[in-house]
Amino acid sequence: MRSQALEWAWHYLQDVEKPVVLDCGAVSSATVRALMGRGAKVYVADLLGPVQQGDPAYWRTVDDRPVFALDDFLARIPEIPPASLSLICCWHLLDLIPGNQLADLLNGLLALLGEGGIFYCFLREPNLVAGKDGRWWFESLTTLGAEGEGKGVFPYPAVSNREVEKLTAGYSLKTFLTRSHRREVVVLKKGDI
Repeated sequence: MRSQALEWAWHYLQDVEKPVVLDCGAVSSATVRALMGRGAKVYVADLLGPVQQGDPAYWRTVDDRPVFALDDFLARIPEIPPASLSLICCWHLLDLIPGNQLADLLNGLLALLGEGGIFYCFLREPNLVAGKDGRWWFESLTTLGAEGEGKGVFPYPAVSNREVEKLTAGYSLKTFLTRSHRREVVVLKKGDI
């Protein structure tokens, strides 16, 4: 799948000689090859797998209610200096985290972006109910590979554009609509889109 959002992102990052990238999906040799071909340093932290599979290690019971253990979850990210990343690819992560945890999740991730850095993710449209178990990777810098898109029902309501705007206040935001009932979202840390 050709990605207009990634075309825009890489154009924006064209002057970054050695981008530093965090991929929040399962490691993919195609992704690593594509990014290293661009001269990137690549970090991988599979944040998607545990939430796709409902890993009980990231849930606690508080007052007889299940509560997502975000701090334990974010500990899966390797040691990355703050404000050092050029690009974070989160795929459908925001669709798989409880809504009351999204602000803290985004604050943690966006703190890793350097000035001019880009946070990239998918958000499903409300009519896209299945696809929770999808796996995404870079075939090239602007072309994505995917599998398992139609499997698994998303556990939470779709995140609206207004919610994303609130969650990323102080950042520039650009949304690209796709034919697959997804929005590709690009959040730019400081600067204008």
